[in-house]
Amino acid sequence: MEIILEIILKKYIWRNHDFMKNILLPTDFSENSKNAIRFAMSFFKGETCTFYIINSQKPSSYITADVLYGSPGSSIHDGILNDNKMELEKMVRFCESISEKENYSFIPKLDFDNIVAAVNQAVALNNIELIIMGTNGATDAAEVILGSNTLKIIRKADCPVIAVPQGYTFKKIESVLLSLNYQYIISEKSLSIISEIVTKHKASLKVLEIEEENIELTNKKNYTEEALKKIGFERFSIKNIPAAMAINVFEQLIPVQLHIMVVERKSFLDRFIFGSETSKISYGSPIPLLVLH
Repeated sequence: MEIILEIILKKYIWRNHDFMKNILLPTDFSENSKNAIRFAMSFFKGETCTFYIINSQKPSSYITADVLYGSPGSSIHDGILNDNKMELEKMVRFCESISEKENYSFIPKLDFDNIVAAVNQAVALNNIELIIMGTNGATDAAEVILGSNTLKIIRKADCPVIAVPQGYTFKKIESVLLSLNYQYIISEKSLSIISEIVTKHKASLKVLEIEEENIELTNKKNYTEEALKKIGFERFSIKNIPAAMAINVFEQLIPVQLHIMVVERKSFLDRFIFGSETSKISYGSPIPLLVLH
């Protein structure tokens, strides 16, 4: 079993040696989104990457069909299209200005669908492996309950997402926190992403086991643990404490520069990732959060 696991890991690590090179950067042209872009430029420093910068204008006083098929002289069509195109061009110039020495290319994309549909379409059409965006803070109760654009994308996009806290300044990634509950297997794809990040940044991996009371663990734990041993990690365990609180305490006591969470849509962590606890982590976490599905 151990030999098979080692072969699988090597296979995925080497086959994905150029992993995560098509990156999607959603932007609303705010300083918060610019900050997430700065993080992305530093995160992939020294690599060859194509960054797709996407802006989605949510339909409001018009419908998508009117915009897409409006006449060239249509004030709605021209006004929205031209303004957003100009802003995207400015964003591309901004990206180029902060990454002059890097082998990066930037492709602007404009969409008139809602943000989740626009992102999912971009992911499918452009072979996107990672989304990086800012945590656009919610202000009123309705936004908190429904979730911000970041939370919506974490819930519904079938792609890894890094959520960068507002105002966060990139720090050298020396330690990575992986928080999980061993009720499910970490997929081979997720393992390859974790290994790629740890290897690229020469970082240490801290695994935080969060176990709820009266939760029966299965033998899936052994598979995950054996696979992680190939990467190398330091284990920590917390029991009978709410996950959001456990992670918050850990991040305060042990310096880490990236927090990774592995999510299954029908898992024990559903209410944590897809419920109210997600807001606490996404809005309250002082470090970037990478969510793997």
